[in-house]
Amino acid sequence: MNYPQPVGPYSAYSIQWNTIYFSGQIGLDPETMTLEETLSKQTQRICENIKAICAELDIEMSDICKTSIFLTDMGDFERVNGIYGIYFPHKPARSCVQVSALPKWALIEIEVIACKQ
Repeated sequence: MNYPQPVGPYSAYSIQWNTIYFSGQIGLDPETMTLEETLSKQTQRICENIKAICAELDIEMSDICKTSIFLTDMGDFERVNGIYGIYFPHKPARSCVQVSALPKWALIEIEVIACKQ
């Protein structure tokens, strides 16, 4: 498996009809299950993990139609956008909110919804 296993009692994704709901991803390395150290590395790792789940499901990143980003510091918004834009050039609908804390003290979490054609 090329993406980390969930850190709690939930699935990495759930398929309902043609819609795939991804659980929130934090920047865990799938081999070591350790959190990447910096915001940039966490963001890139999350996107790579989402990409790996898409590959397992035989869908493309462009099939993602909605994303939600959770940041522990809204000051990181622009830095995240720079990395996010590389992985999501098709610009799905998106929400971004600041939260007080995330699992394993991650700096960012991203969840997505995809529509399988």
